[in-house]
Amino acid sequence: MEAVAKRRLTAQEYLALERRAGAKSEFVDGEMFALAGGTRRHSVIAANLIRDLGNGLRGKSCQVFTSDMRVKIESTGLFTYPDVMVACGSLRFEDPKEDTLLNPKVIIEVLSDSTVGWDRGQKFWHYRHSASLAEYVLVAQDGWLIEQYRLQPGGNWLLESSHEAKGVLALPSTKCKVPFADIYSKTGLKPGVLPPGPTSEPRRKR
Repeated sequence: MEAVAKRRLTAQEYLALERRAGAKSEFVDGEMFALAGGTRRHSVIAANLIRDLGNGLRGKSCQVFTSDMRVKIESTGLFTYPDVMVACGSLRFEDPKEDTLLNPKVIIEVLSDSTVGWDRGQKFWHYRHSASLAEYVLVAQDGWLIEQYRLQPGGNWLLESSHEAKGVLALPSTKCKVPFADIYSKTGLKPGVLPPGPTSEPRRKR
C-alpha cells in the first residue's frame, strides 16, 4: 500500500487557521509548526529590549514590535514571530489586517537551547532573503552573549559578537543603542559570563 502524501497548506490557508487559533505557529514549505512559550529569562530579556528600543526610537520614523507581530519573508514564504522587530518608514503588511509585517529593518531573537540551531541556521537563511532587513541580532538567555549580523554593501553579512560587561548593542540602521546591562537587567546572570555550549534538543521547542 502506498503512503498518502500529506497535503501542504497554502499561505492563505495558514493565515486563516492562524488567525482563528489560540496559539502561534510558524509556517514554512506548506507546514505549520507550533511555538511553545518561553522561560522567565527569555521574557525578561525581550521585555528589556522592547522597552529600551521603544524609548530610543521616540521621535524617529521607526517603531518596535513584540512577538505578537508576525513577519513574512516574501521571497521564501516563511511566516514567523520574531521576539523583537523594528521597522522604519512606511510599513508594509500582507493585507489590511496589519498583523503580518513585510519590511522589518531589525530582527532580534532570544536564543534557547532547543532553537539555537534553527535561529542561527535555516531561519537566518530565510531572514537574509528579506529585502528590508539590515541587522539580525541573537541574544543568549543563559549567559552574556550578543551576536549581531549586519548587512554589508556587497550583500555579505558581517558577524560581531561580544559578552563584555560594559558592552553596548548599537543598531546603526535605527541610530539606537542599548547597553548590555539593560538587556540582561533582572535576569540574575552575572555580567560578562558566557553561556554554556549548545545542546541537541529539537529546534521547535522553547
